[in-house]
Amino acid sequence: MEIILRPATASDAHMLAETIRTIFGAYEGALNPPSSAPNETAETVAAKIAKGGGLLAHVDGNFAGCVLFYPDDDRVYLGRLAVMPAYRKHGVGSALVHAVEGWARDAGFLAVILAVRIVLPQNRAFFEKHGYRVVEEKFHPGFDKPTFLLLEKPV
Repeated sequence: MEIILRPATASDAHMLAETIRTIFGAYEGALNPPSSAPNETAETVAAKIAKGGGLLAHVDGNFAGCVLFYPDDDRVYLGRLAVMPAYRKHGVGSALVHAVEGWARDAGFLAVILAVRIVLPQNRAFFEKHGYRVVEEKFHPGFDKPTFLLLEKPV
């Protein structure tokens, strides 16, 4: 299985927004507060691509996943990593994460940072397997206990 990555463009924004809404829709009812991913539109995705970038992954000519990223001070924020179910556990997510790390390193950033929900330990484990470490517990507005974690990896 060969994974091909290419940069996302504004013309991909509609398809990426739809993909993000679909993939993150699987968490509906499992997250409190709910994810903001279902609110992604072609316009919000295009703005994130313009602010930093995005990548699309293809396997055997089929769309397999995507990720968005953008500068956040001296770090790069990695967000909206979405892998189609048929391509999970085949290295697509890892390829996308490594590519963002390479972009950050080449652009002179110090680290990649991302957020994971505490109630999704499998997501935390995925990123910890890739060398990310928890740097902060965070609260969504109105919550008195941490609801998500910031993870960071120096590049």
